Formats: sequence, C-alpha cells, structure tokens
Amino acid sequence: ILGMFSELKFPVPWGHVAAKAWGPLEGHPVLCLHGWLDNANTFDKLIPLLPRDCYYVAMDFSGHGLSSHRPAGSPYHFLDYVTDVRRVAAALQWRRFTLMGHSMGGSVAGMFCFLYPEMVDKLILLENLGFLLAPEDAEAWVTSKRMVIDRLLSLEAKQQTPKARSPKAALQRLLEANRHLTAEGGAILLQRGATETPAGLVYNRDMRVHTQSRESFTVEQCVKLLQKIQDRILIIVAQDGLLAPHSLESRNHFVKAFWEVFKSTLKEHIQLVEVPGSHFVHLNEPEVVSGIISNFLTAQNTRARL
Repeated sequence: ILGMFSELKFPVPWGHVAAKAWGPLEGHPVLCLHGWLDNANTFDKLIPLLPRDCYYVAMDFSGHGLSSHRPAGSPYHFLDYVTDVRRVAAALQWRRFTLMGHSMGGSVAGMFCFLYPEMVDKLILLENLGFLLAPEDAEAWVTSKRMVIDRLLSLEAKQQTPKARSPKAALQRLLEANRHLTAEGGAILLQRGATETPAGLVYNRDMRVHTQSRESFTVEQCVKLLQKIQDRILIIVAQDGLLAPHSLESRNHFVKAFWEVFKSTLKEHIQLVEVPGSHFVHLNEPEVVSGIISNFLTAQNTRARL
C-alpha cells in the first residue's frame, strides 16, 4: 500500500542522510528531491497517488529534515546537494533511476542529470526548469558570492541556539515564509521539519543553508544541457507558481529569455504542462499533477536517447 512508508538512513562521513520510502523494493526506482528549507514530507500526499509498481525514495538533503547537518565551518554549496544524491544512489545500488524534484530539488535533479545522464532514465521537474539562474551581470555575481561568505561568518560569530516555538507559532512562522503553502501542507512539512523539546518546537534545518553557494548557467548553456537529455523530461509549472511567465518580476529577463528559447527550440522535445495551483501544488492539490506524472512514469514512448 503506497500510503505506508518506511524510514531509511544512509551513513555519510559527517553523520547520515535520512529518507523515507514507499512501494515494493523490486519496483522501478524513483528518487524524489524536496525544495529549499523543505523536507521529504513534501511528497507525502503525491506519492500514494502514483503508480504502485515503483519504489519511491524521498530523501532529506543535508541540513534539512532528519538528515545530519554538515560539519562545523562548512557552507552549503549547491554541488554538495548533488553529491548527496550520488551518495544515496550508491547506497541503494541504483545504476539507473527516475529523478523527481520540486523547486530547488528540481535544480539538483537537473544538475545531477547533466553530470550523470547515463544514470537517469526520466526527469520530472515540479515548479523548476532544471537549473539555477545566472545573475544578470558580473556585479550581481560578486555580491552573491560575498554574501555567502559574510553570512556564514556572521552565523558562526552569533552561535545562536535554535529558537523554540509553540506548535501554533512554528506553523504560523512557516506559513508566513511560504505564502503558497496551505495550513495542512505546512503541518505535514513541520512533522519532519521540527523536533519537540521541553521549551517547544525547534526547526531541524541548519541555519547555514541560508548561505548556499549556487551554481548557475546562462540561457545558452541551459539549452545545450537540456538538449542532451531531451525526450525524457517532464516539466510541470503552476499557473500561480513562481515560474509562470505572467507572475515573473519585470527584471527577471533571464527566465523570460529562457521561455522564448523554450518555445522556439525545446518545445518539441520536452513535455511542459501548465496546471492550476501554486508553487506547492503537488502537496496542496496532488490530484492536479498525479495523473500527468503517472502517465509520464508509465509511458514507454519517451524516445529516451541514452
């Protein structure tokens, strides 16, 4: 029964990577990657609606959910999340599998697919285009890199103990920071995203994840990389999400430029589906996307070029 799941732990040099799994062990492997500051519970409502003959593993990235925080003094580089995926795949002894990622998890999935195309048979991106956006100019790049270092040193200097909140306050804070989340969705994420202490609930996430150092691409690079894995990609964009063209900020020329290239160059080879809903449509209203994802998972005619 896909409503039932088991907890997994994979040893890593600094502790462990936590995950949860649904479905038969011998089923087709699907690795599910959550968004920034979220955790594996983001897939709790969706996976029970997907094909029952797959084995789904939803992992917590380092510093998120029930996974260990990275060692003291370490920032969170984007490629470290990609390495987490490679470690989990090795621990599971998966040589070829499907990747499904939401938001930041989609960027991690895309990067993994670009680096290890032979290991990925299909790529499902929820509210993500498979890459991180390059800053508009060199000064923006410099500013972003300085910010990573300065934030890390600032956090180390403060050495604050995590703040404890009542369950109601912890949920309220989460919903304030995520206007796309429903109260039910927020409560589901909080089950794995916080720990109960005598003083109240404490968020599990490592504050250093705010110092994430990103890997970004130009439009031309994105197109080249996506063309390498075309014919086996499904992108789902929510009409009221973060990527719908009408909701983009006027200064976000990069994504707008990509949409144009997508229409002219990639449209014939990549399935792009717009659905009603918000950035967390897979958690808030999973039935909106479950049929689309199920069809893609079971289709034999994706013309995958290996």
